[in-house]
Amino acid sequence: MLKLLSFKTLILTSTLIFNPSAVIAKPNPEKLKLADKPNILWLVLEDMSPIIEPYGDETAKTPTISRLAKQGVAYTNVYSPSGVCSPSRAALALGMYPTAIGANNMRTTSYTEVTGLPKYGAVPPPEAKMLSQYLREHGYYTTNNLKTDYQFKHPKMAWDESGKYAHWRNRDKNQPFFAVFNFTTTHESGLFEPYGFRHIESRHYFSDDIERIEQLPTHPMNKTKESETPVHLPKDTKFNIPPYLPDTPLVRRDMWKMYNNLIEADRQMASVIQQLKDDGLYDNTIIVFYSDHGGPLPRQKRLIYDSGLKVPLIIRFPGEQRAGQRDDQLISFIDFAPTTLGLAGMKVPEHMHGQDFLNDAQPQRQYIHAAADRFDGFTDKIRAVKNKRFKYIRNYRPEQGYYLPVEYREKIPTMQELLRLKKAGELTPAQAQWFRTSKPKEELFDTIKDPHELHNLADDPKYKSVLAELRQEMDRWLTEIDDQPTLSEAKLVKKLWDGKDSKPKTAAPMTKTSKHTLSIFSKTPGAQIGYKIINNGYEPNSWSIYQNPIDLRTALKKGSMIKMFAHRIGYEQSDITQITF
Repeated sequence: MLKLLSFKTLILTSTLIFNPSAVIAKPNPEKLKLADKPNILWLVLEDMSPIIEPYGDETAKTPTISRLAKQGVAYTNVYSPSGVCSPSRAALALGMYPTAIGANNMRTTSYTEVTGLPKYGAVPPPEAKMLSQYLREHGYYTTNNLKTDYQFKHPKMAWDESGKYAHWRNRDKNQPFFAVFNFTTTHESGLFEPYGFRHIESRHYFSDDIERIEQLPTHPMNKTKESETPVHLPKDTKFNIPPYLPDTPLVRRDMWKMYNNLIEADRQMASVIQQLKDDGLYDNTIIVFYSDHGGPLPRQKRLIYDSGLKVPLIIRFPGEQRAGQRDDQLISFIDFAPTTLGLAGMKVPEHMHGQDFLNDAQPQRQYIHAAADRFDGFTDKIRAVKNKRFKYIRNYRPEQGYYLPVEYREKIPTMQELLRLKKAGELTPAQAQWFRTSKPKEELFDTIKDPHELHNLADDPKYKSVLAELRQEMDRWLTEIDDQPTLSEAKLVKKLWDGKDSKPKTAAPMTKTSKHTLSIFSKTPGAQIGYKIINNGYEPNSWSIYQNPIDLRTALKKGSMIKMFAHRIGYEQSDITQITF
């Protein structure tokens, strides 16, 4: 039988990595030695807390992740600003807090019959661009495979490729790349839907010998039946159930599925890493592994407890620099974009809220912040701030209970089990807390002594100074990013649309021709221009980013055509126009 840690011990030892004697990163470690434009690969899991070997949980063997930790740095205090995917991905893509740009209400283009609102997306400031576009403009080949889900429609020129076949292998020779691979196997839907070998470009699957690869025939993206699900972990494994969930056969089944899905995802990631090795790129690529927010189970995903926000982050640097270290500095998802730009040798734009956590000349973060608003058709208003030990939560709707009957979550057997036991009056006090019909205006938790955040200290006079500190920090943060938690969503939409009743449309591109150059612009502030030059009937697959006037003498031939459009994030894209020369 596998050796298991108690769940409490697991949380308290979550700063451990694979080797307990691992070196702690010094405040000013030796400067990283990187290429001017290093390759950067993001491996992104969904819905996963730090329940892996490098963080002290030995339930499931994940050799790919463990190897990355041995060869890289495990960061032990990393947080999403939201407990759900789309707001978190907005923060990753833009380096900004979701609540500052209208990105924190989950599913703004659906549930309109419930909300009575028009479809809308986040609207960042006009100077904002996606991280991938900044890197494209810097000479990188950028690819995304497969998921987007940013709370806004990404501009066509944000990626060189975004889709199920997107890959660094399609770049120009010796061009640096930024590639994102999203693995959906660990998503909460994997607890109530069967899963198969989710599509990745290589179609590789690792056998029990992790170093040996077998090429499988092309298969459809359809999920397999549950009876066909690979069993990587014994179904009778003795899981340690967190106290906010009941210990019943259905819950243990979900725990098994969660860990079993993780092992499957680990094997899928191995396939992509093997491709790096096959291409001779493994030792000069920065590999970043993380999850888009916390775990998939009830009282994890969508909540702003650490179970919903805290994620693993492992970075393997070229040449195994800083190998085996751990770093306990506080990191927020809004820091990922600035840090990636720093790795690429670029300046961090002033509008970004985050900071480069690898820049040793910059003070380390003292707090992380998070928020919860709407999830599908159900709304709450909660804000949180946390230092390394204490978390302060402010509930703007104390008269409303925590639990929201989100239809998607109700498909999870564990959720159904909680509701069954609630109806029968058989929940323990820890399990029943989530179902309270009201909640305190303020909550304070010692996340070291109380990792499941069950004991509110807000009224304890011993913590008066801590409460005052975190209250003040929350007020500062809300003011700084212009977050108004009491603003209705209808008024938020009006604010994003500058008082208009309908979603603004980006003004169509206009052109100006001089003797030898063609300039393109849009009257919409912040509009980005995408264009394609079509010579001899050949049309490129991806849209180029307009940055400088086009030299008519070298770029165009007689009969050439230029297609172009303008798009500001959060606005409707302009119509595509074209001119022929």
